[in-house]
Amino acid sequence: MSGDREKAPRLPPRWFVRFAWYAHRAVYRVSGGRVGLWRPKGTRWGTMRLTTAGRHTGRARSVILGYFEDGPNLVTLAMNGWGAAEPAWWLNLQAHPSAKVTLKNRTTPVRARAADGEERARLWARWQELGDDVDGYAVRRPHGTAVVVLEPLSAEAR
Repeated sequence: MSGDREKAPRLPPRWFVRFAWYAHRAVYRVSGGRVGLWRPKGTRWGTMRLTTAGRHTGRARSVILGYFEDGPNLVTLAMNGWGAAEPAWWLNLQAHPSAKVTLKNRTTPVRARAADGEERARLWARWQELGDDVDGYAVRRPHGTAVVVLEPLSAEAR
């Protein structure tokens, strides 16, 4: 394992990562949502705002995440700045899989699930194509990183 950790890309200090997340959310909030979200383009991922129900309180909780599109579905990774702990939004989705996604041009209700098997391998490979060293970052975590699929809800399912 120590050899794997030596191959992991360098991450900025945790305080810097948290500050960057805070600043990104603040820019989004202050701009009224006009700045801070973008669609995937070419070989770059986009950003979305995911709103979940808190697993203990049921209150709305929002976070900005990277994603790419896989047909009608949106795909993200359940990582916490590549730290060991699972992100709260993923724990919330495991308790309450229905959520809302805000993209650059629309808001959509979704249902979340973890990809597995061949689908997970295919979607993980797509993340690798987007230019981030997901394998290198993943070795920093003591357990696997869930590939989260957000499926838009049809009008009937709402």
